[in-house]
This record gives sequence, structure tokens and C-alpha cells, in this order.
Amino acid sequence: MTRRLSTRTRLLALAPPLALVLASCAPGGTDSSGDPVEDDDGGTAGEATASVQELTREDVEGGSLNYLYFTDGPDQASTEELISAFEEEYGVTVNLEIVPFSDLETTLQTRLSGGQAPDVARITATAPFEGDLLDLTPYVGADYPETFIEGLRAPMQQGDQLVAVPSDLTMNGPFVNVEQFQEAGVDLPDPEDPWTWEEMMEAAASVQEAVGTEFAFALDKSGHRLSTVLSQNGTYLVDAETGVLDPDLATEALQALTSMIEDGSSPRDFWLDSGTRYAGANEVFLAQQVPVYLSGNWQVAQFEANAPFEWAAAPNPCMTECGGFPGGKFMAGFADTDEPELTALFLWWMNDTEQQRQFVDASNFLPTRADLVEDGVEYASRSEDMNVFLEDIPRTPEAAYASAYSPEFGAAATEFVEFYAQVVAGQLELPEAMEDLSSTLGD
Repeated sequence: MTRRLSTRTRLLALAPPLALVLASCAPGGTDSSGDPVEDDDGGTAGEATASVQELTREDVEGGSLNYLYFTDGPDQASTEELISAFEEEYGVTVNLEIVPFSDLETTLQTRLSGGQAPDVARITATAPFEGDLLDLTPYVGADYPETFIEGLRAPMQQGDQLVAVPSDLTMNGPFVNVEQFQEAGVDLPDPEDPWTWEEMMEAAASVQEAVGTEFAFALDKSGHRLSTVLSQNGTYLVDAETGVLDPDLATEALQALTSMIEDGSSPRDFWLDSGTRYAGANEVFLAQQVPVYLSGNWQVAQFEANAPFEWAAAPNPCMTECGGFPGGKFMAGFADTDEPELTALFLWWMNDTEQQRQFVDASNFLPTRADLVEDGVEYASRSEDMNVFLEDIPRTPEAAYASAYSPEFGAAATEFVEFYAQVVAGQLELPEAMEDLSSTLGD
């Protein structure tokens, strides 16, 4: 059943998109901040070099698009504002249809099979729609991916076709209870000089002992969050180079966390409950029962609204690698659209510099554009904390982006949680579990 939110927004269902946190929740590279280079014509590589940048109101006036969308919350209002501006500038109509994240793929596949695909959709991955997406290359130019951070360029493409535009990014990373650190007399991490994992664990344990919190460190029950730890030791559930998880590196990466769970200084019970389903440790942090909590930038708005204490984002700790683990969303057009030029224009316009700056500011997301990552974003709320996450984008290995956006990642992350829960339950030793996980993923 539908009801009208406005003259252009139709709400198809109201269930909350909690599953987005898993994908990101759901869902940059090692060198995303290089200066643009000039092309042979003196233009800037990465800008739209084909027709959309030159389109005027007269070229598209009267056109109409359907945009299938799922929302994380604050992004909806910003999206509606941007759509209104686009409609006014070009004299077109964009019908925004909102579905729960949990229904997104089913809705799209049903409409595709019935020949009723939307013109545009917000998606977390392109693989489920291979062969159905509009090739944007003729409209935005072959160099357009260079507009975005390096790690997102491959996920934008299927074969030699450019089929999606990365609209926003998330990054896993830790939060600290500033008041507890100050009470314990423990130094906070320097955003320009991240902790090592050993330093983070020592700091967390010192605060726990001094303040008397129940735990020292917590992270969400999530294969995506656990993948942050793997990445920091140079291995991945889906590894583009080796093709398989390195069980020795995985064991080494997870040993500190496992030891903390075993001795009670990190939460244990939720690893044993609810199967492989996601469970967050945010309530433990909000209850001031843990001084260090590894989650991601999507928590910033919640903590700003609900935390009764001073807190801050901290840079990700380092092992052999630094940085976090990414997630994010894409905008894509469908090949069956009757308005391919308008579709491409809409995707390009919504992700141009000023529009993306407005969107990520209002939504507490991170930008995908290389220029915004390089220059930073002045957020209206908790800008210093958001820029801690932003500064981890170029620290994050390119292999982390390849793993996170792989079509195999979701299933691999579920297996990861299942095997790690057996370690927590005492059913498997960590080395054995990582060997078994690597073998399972390699089959």
C-alpha cells in the first residue's frame, strides 16, 4: 500500500532499513588525493567530457524519471532537496519511490522481469543487476571514474561499461569515551599519528582498570567490522591478489580481540546469540561500559543525539596496514529507460562537487569524489569527528575496497561470523577456525 509524502515522493513501505548497517553498513584507495591532470584539450580528466555537461534546460525540459531509493534516515530530506533543485534547474520531474533496504533487490528484480524497471536506483552493488544497467560512458566520458577515489573506480564498471556512480561512502573506525580517558589520565590518540593495535589495547585496558568499566574494547558482531581487523594485517575474505584468505595473517590479526573476549574485557555473549545476524555494541558504549568501540561513521549522528558524555572519533589502529574498511552506495541507471540522456544527466548532477558536498554534510556520510576527499568537508555537525573518518580514506588499502565491493563479500562475511562465533564459544581454536574458513571460502 502506498501513501503520498509529497507531490513527488511515494512511500512503498515503512520497514526500517536496519540491514543497511550490515552492508555498510552497510557500504577510496591508497592514493586518492592526487591532483587532476589535464587532458589533451586542456580540460580536467575526470570531469564529464561528453554530452551531459553541455545539456541545457531546453534539451531535457518536460522529461520525467522514476528514482527507486532506500534511506538511512537523514539522507532522505537532503535527497529531496537536491531533486527539487534539479527539477527547477532543468524543468523535469523526478518521482522518488522509497522502499526498505530489505526489499530493494527483490523489488528491482521483480520490476526488471516485468519490464517495469525504474530509470534510476540507489544500490549497494552492481553485480545483481549485471546486463541490466545503463552504460554511462557515452554521456559522461571514459575518464569520468577518475573523478572518484581510486578504490571506487573498479566497482563503478562492469567489463568495459561504466554502470554506476558512487554517491556516498562509509568507513569503519573507533570511538572513544573522552571523559573516561581523561579521568584515567590516558592520552587520546593523535588523528595524524594512529595507534598501533597494541597501543590501542593497552590504552583501553588502562582506562577500564582506572574507571571500572565492564569492558575495555568492543566492536559490532559483523563480518564487515571484523574485516577491518583483517585488513589492518593485510588479508581479506575476498582477496583480489591471492584469491583466498591467509589463515596465518587472519589468526595473527584476530588474536588480540580473541584474548580480550576470553578474559572478559570485550563482550562475549552477543557472539553466541542470534546466529550470524548483525548485533551492534553501540548500546554498551552509550551506557559507558566500554571506553573504545569500533563501529563506523554512521554512529556519529546517534551519538551526538544520545550520548550523555563527551566522546570522539579516533583514527583506525595499524598493524602492517592502517585505515578502516569501507562500505557505501551507488546510483545507477537502467538500460531500458526511455530517458537515457536525462538519466545520465541526473546521475552526473547529483554527484557533482557541490551537490555531493551538500548530501554528505546533511547525511553524515563520507564523500566519494577525489576532490572532496582531498579538500575535506566542513560538516554542520561533528565536523572534526567526521573528518577523522575522512582522513582514514586514503590510509585504507585499495585491496580493502576491492574486497568490500566484491560480489562474494556478503556471503563470505556471514561465514566469517559463523566461524568466529565458534571460536568465542570454545568449539574451535582460532588457527583452526581460520584454516577452515579459508578452505570454505576457497571452495
